[in-house]
Amino acid sequence: MKAISGAARPGRCTKDLVRTLRPGEIAIIDHEDLDELAVQSLLQARVKAVVNARASASGRYPNLAPVALLQAGVPVLDCVGPGALYIEPGRLVELGEDGLRVDGTTVLPGKWLTRDEILARASASYANLTREFLRFMRNTLEYAEGELQVMAGRLEYEPLPVSMGGRHVLIVVRGQHYRQDLRAIAPYIREMNPVLVGVDGGADALLEYGYRPHIIIGDMDSVSDRALGCGAYLLVHAYPGGDAPGKARVERMHLPASILPAPGTSEDVAMLLAYQEGADLIVTVGSHSSFLDFMAKGRPGMASTLLVRLKIGSLLVDARGVSKLYPHRFRLDYLLEIIGAALIPLTITLLVSPPIYQLVRLFFLQLQLAAAASLR
Repeated sequence: MKAISGAARPGRCTKDLVRTLRPGEIAIIDHEDLDELAVQSLLQARVKAVVNARASASGRYPNLAPVALLQAGVPVLDCVGPGALYIEPGRLVELGEDGLRVDGTTVLPGKWLTRDEILARASASYANLTREFLRFMRNTLEYAEGELQVMAGRLEYEPLPVSMGGRHVLIVVRGQHYRQDLRAIAPYIREMNPVLVGVDGGADALLEYGYRPHIIIGDMDSVSDRALGCGAYLLVHAYPGGDAPGKARVERMHLPASILPAPGTSEDVAMLLAYQEGADLIVTVGSHSSFLDFMAKGRPGMASTLLVRLKIGSLLVDARGVSKLYPHRFRLDYLLEIIGAALIPLTITLLVSPPIYQLVRLFFLQLQLAAAASLR
């Protein structure tokens, strides 16, 4: 294969690294089982190649997300080990058949990922899926026992500056297909004017499509400075004991924020918040709700998600995948229907309006005279 050279940009946390990547750089990550969101973020950063200290598709569960990198022409060098993460940012590196070279001499061996290998691992993983699912559900039920009392009670937080009572609440998370689904429900947002809640990076998703979030909730680790400063009310999700790692960031930016201590994920807490505030309907985009979703995030269970969804019940509408249900594609028959509908009132107008009728007759008469003259 042809050697690939470029500036290295290492990072242990992929979602933090993508914010610093420049086009044409080689991303060096430490991410077992790359999920779809990480893959899309790397593609948007326009990296030249990806070097992973671990396996991008381990075969623990069916994971086809890395295929998108290869289809986009971004090669992936896997399993080079943690040593690659200590390469100085901006250092020129070279990727060859034998692995990663630094200074033309030091070699960190790795394995080039191929589409066939990803598909083979995904296929083989189905044999282990039942075992992984049982382990996952045991963890879920074990943790659910400990979180049941908190989830059944009420959240403690300062009064919100925006009212959710009797209104629709739209909660946006940067999950699978969140962009397509957010586009698909644009008419709903225009018509119903829901309270907009961004969960961490979900706030950036809202801003990307021209919507300013009313509330941003999360540990504030994957939301941009721009989103934090957009004027939304900030709720820092804290551990049940009150420790809030995200508080330091908003304090550094001199932004006012409130603390909301609760177990579970930030998106679960956002749903509970809307429920407790008396929302008429809770709509989610990009939320994580399945076994494979949590496997992709490296989570051993989903206790809070199970409890929250059982509690909220029919108030919750998950808009995930709505873009697949009703894809917005142009069809010729739509155009013909519009033209046909427009011709009906136009024809009626011509028939009932004598001046216009005479003008049209004059126009066609001139066309006939011109045609006759050309035949002479």
